[in-house]
Amino acid sequence: MKEQAKQNVIIKEALHKDTLNKLQEAKQLLQQQEEIAKKQAAEKKRAERKQREKNKSFEELLNENVLDWRDFK
Repeated sequence: MKEQAKQNVIIKEALHKDTLNKLQEAKQLLQQQEEIAKKQAAEKKRAERKQREKNKSFEELLNENVLDWRDFK
């Protein structure tokens, strides 16, 4: 554990501040891109689900219905 902490300090000290800043900016950019990709994937799923619901046949809708005619006799 102590060795790892020493290595982190050494690496941090060895890198110039410019390089460290560039790496941190790249990390933030990648995180933002991942977040955008997740949002797009969720929106795509939502659109596909809506399209599937829209294209259901009458039989599928009837089978999904939980109401039974015998309950209303």
